[in-house]
Amino acid sequence: MKNRKIAFIGAGNMARSIIAGLTSSGFDSSDITATDPNKEQRDLLTNLYDINTTGDNAEAADNANVIVLAVKPQIMELVCGGLTNIDLSNKLVISIAAGISASRLNEYLETEVNLVRVMPNTPALVSKGMSGLYATPSVSSDDKTFASQLMQAVGEVCWVEEESAINNVIAAAGSAPAYFFLFMEAMQNEAMAQGFDKDTARLLVQQSALGAAEMVIANADIDISTLREQVTSKGGTTAEALRTFNEHQLTEIVAKAMQAAVSRAEEMEKLF
Repeated sequence: MKNRKIAFIGAGNMARSIIAGLTSSGFDSSDITATDPNKEQRDLLTNLYDINTTGDNAEAADNANVIVLAVKPQIMELVCGGLTNIDLSNKLVISIAAGISASRLNEYLETEVNLVRVMPNTPALVSKGMSGLYATPSVSSDDKTFASQLMQAVGEVCWVEEESAINNVIAAAGSAPAYFFLFMEAMQNEAMAQGFDKDTARLLVQQSALGAAEMVIANADIDISTLREQVTSKGGTTAEALRTFNEHQLTEIVAKAMQAAVSRAEEMEKLF
């Protein structure tokens, strides 16, 4: 990965996970600057990752080739307002904020920037993330490559051609860890009801979930439906469990939940 000077505007959990991924993969920490209004947080970042820190967003952005906007959507307009005096024409701007469109960010920054929107998910915190990316037409192929490599430091990536598809990424990946957590929570609770202690019930569920995911990854040429069928003996216990899921329309429930996530993402875009 070719080094560029990166400024992380905001240093929350997602920014920190990306910084950790970059530094552990050999990216020169001296080329990374993170901003935070809290000096204790800045000192912590410096101690953890040996990066530069500052409380001045404009200074960090002005000295960078790549600006990562990593603040909450609610304060994005205020933060961008502090960057409007900077020449952004030759910089790559990456936003990891949900619900704020490219056109809205251009309004906040008072200029049309070379922008990549990224929708990451929380497994990025353990370098197992899945990020969807969208680039505005002005973004060069080199910048797209850099954005890919940046997010690959914490997981896998996919690109979408239309900005609206970012909302579909939210439904399929951004929100998805919570779906699995809910399912695992329900399984753990039932295992406890059947007599297992909490720790054992969790171990049974989490290891099964991990193993299932690893089997999907290890058998990329096999459809997930086929992997399911291979585990399901006719008339057996798994078949009976799956029959119950289907009887209660699990597939339809999942579809409706994902559609609801897309609808909510579209509503959120109107709030900013």
